[in-house]
Amino acid sequence: MKRDPGMSKLFLKYFAVLSMGLGSVGGVHAALFEDDEARRAILDLRQRMELLRSDADQVRQASANELTSLGKSLLDLQRQIEQLKAEVATLRGSNEQVMRELSELQRQQKDQFQATALRIGKLEPIKIELDGVEFLADQGEKQTFEVALAVFRKGDFVQAKSLFSAFVARYPASGYVVPALFWLGNAQYAERDYKNAMESFRVLIAKDPEHVRAPEAVLSVANCQLELKDSKGARKTLTDLVKTYPQSEAAVAAKERLATMK
Repeated sequence: MKRDPGMSKLFLKYFAVLSMGLGSVGGVHAALFEDDEARRAILDLRQRMELLRSDADQVRQASANELTSLGKSLLDLQRQIEQLKAEVATLRGSNEQVMRELSELQRQQKDQFQATALRIGKLEPIKIELDGVEFLADQGEKQTFEVALAVFRKGDFVQAKSLFSAFVARYPASGYVVPALFWLGNAQYAERDYKNAMESFRVLIAKDPEHVRAPEAVLSVANCQLELKDSKGARKTLTDLVKTYPQSEAAVAAKERLATMK
């Protein structure tokens, strides 16, 4: 069967048109497919962005909360530091006060110890050696005698008489009483109180005739007698002195005085 050339041409044209139509449909389909993929990608990207924004917001909120908490913690820490500083200052002040009180207590204890030691020292007798004689005396006794003697040596015989008289009355059994009587007699003699001076010397001799001051006291009695114009009594006293204390310096002076009286 022979084909009509006209029909063949028409068929070819139709096929070409159909092919072109099909090609266009394929392109549209491909384009539609590509748009869907893009939309899905965009949606996915948007979801990721939202997630990122949400995560960022959470991070910012967490950071803000953490910063707020940290700020509070720092404030609390600062308050604690200030409180500790105040407590340290208080403790330092208390410690300084305690140290001052301790120092004052130690000073008081030292003063009390010294006062007690002084009182004990005054109560406890001490060993004295005077005019070749050893004896015990308390501090007050020693001090009273030394004050009276210092007044005598200054030439205040009136005050010395008063002090030595008071000493003899207060300490009649003291080891200082014989020297006190000797200096009392000399103070009285210096004030021309010869009768009382003679009495003081005689009491000394009666108390301790072996005392180193006894020969001088006898000589002083003779001097008082001479001042009172009792030559006879003075001669007897000087003679007794030479007999009783022949080796003394007072005996030598007595011999010289007797020689002038003959």
